[in-house]
Amino acid sequence: MLVLITLNSCKKQEKEIIITADDYHSVVDHLTQIMIHDVFSPPVASRIYAYPNIAAYEALNYNSHNYKTLSNQLNSFEVQPYTTNTSVNSKLSSLIAYMDVAKELIFSKEKLTSYRDSLYNSWKLINSSSLKTAKDHGTHYSKQIIEWMNRDNYAQTRTMPEHNILSDDPSQWKPTPPSYMDAIEPHWNKIRPFTLDSASQFKPKAPPKFSLEKGSDFHKELMEVYNVTKNIDIKGDDSEEIAIARFWDCNPYVSVTRGHFMFASKKITPGAHWIGICKIACKQTKSDFNQTVYAYTKTSISITDAFISCWDEKYRSNLVRPETLINNHLDETWEPVLQTPPFPEYTSGHSVVSGAASETLTSIFGDNFFFEDTTELPYGLPVRKFESFRKAAKEAAISRLYGGIHYRSAIDLGLIQGQNVFKNHNESISYLKHTSK
Repeated sequence: MLVLITLNSCKKQEKEIIITADDYHSVVDHLTQIMIHDVFSPPVASRIYAYPNIAAYEALNYNSHNYKTLSNQLNSFEVQPYTTNTSVNSKLSSLIAYMDVAKELIFSKEKLTSYRDSLYNSWKLINSSSLKTAKDHGTHYSKQIIEWMNRDNYAQTRTMPEHNILSDDPSQWKPTPPSYMDAIEPHWNKIRPFTLDSASQFKPKAPPKFSLEKGSDFHKELMEVYNVTKNIDIKGDDSEEIAIARFWDCNPYVSVTRGHFMFASKKITPGAHWIGICKIACKQTKSDFNQTVYAYTKTSISITDAFISCWDEKYRSNLVRPETLINNHLDETWEPVLQTPPFPEYTSGHSVVSGAASETLTSIFGDNFFFEDTTELPYGLPVRKFESFRKAAKEAAISRLYGGIHYRSAIDLGLIQGQNVFKNHNESISYLKHTSK
């Protein structure tokens, strides 16, 4: 008697690969750590955040009932949709698209590749066929975003001339201690914006006319920086002003001198700080994966356009930093609380970015959103509490005065500049279906 036995049970049952918002936060955090290691300037770092988020957003929402594609909404951006009858784990493909694009933007590609491959190996053990389909889907979008990204003039700006220093003009920017670095990204206004019609769309009014004459508007602002920091010195290192200045420093490369040795203290950029606040808001509201990707995408786009707008003004006005004038005309021993970053003064980058990011987050999570900002804990700084994103932005802006690196006009008008960048973004780009902008 012949017995036939069917061995259907021998085949391993594949499970669904579950992707959560925490997985997305982890990938963003990993990119941040690589960016800190690689030391990217604040404008460049903003670009590194934006493109991977856009790729993730598009891969996730290719067939969404709630979110619109950004194709034909962002400047020069047109993406071909993915068409297949095969079921796709869109959250998984979203993460894959994010990592594919991010890898092309950093120096330490091997760090992200190793991290990605470890995820691939764990996902493959759960469901290899689902992973393959998600890879095909995610790559469909990442390739298009990379092609679009490579046309934003970034590569061309790498070969443009350095900033010209006019040594005989006291109003113009000069390199500052301790490293006297060359000016960073003098051609950043040539980078293609995402939502602005040009880098100069929200050109702020000119700063006060340069004058060292007592009583002039400019001299008053210079003296304010000097007097505020002198008063802070009297209060000591435990003052609230010192705490605020250090919390919002966000200088990715601070030169530290110890005797004959000089080394760098690495930290996050202003954009990274606001990306961290976006994470806090998402987790506090228990935002799901789709809401989280939306929040990161909208916030990173605002931050990138804010840097383009700000850097356009910086190299137009090319204004000297307080440190240079105070050392040359008031007090040669004076030092700012924070290390002066290597680019012109007007407007304040942190103010512009904070204005744009805070308005973006307010549009997503609402006003009067209380949160505890834990972003700087890894860098030895305590938690600060804020009653709203806008109040956090105001503190970030005024921190530049307490730090001794910006005049009042750059702070106040910088906030307005950033708010205008966001307003344009919000009016010109629609993310959500079935709702007004």
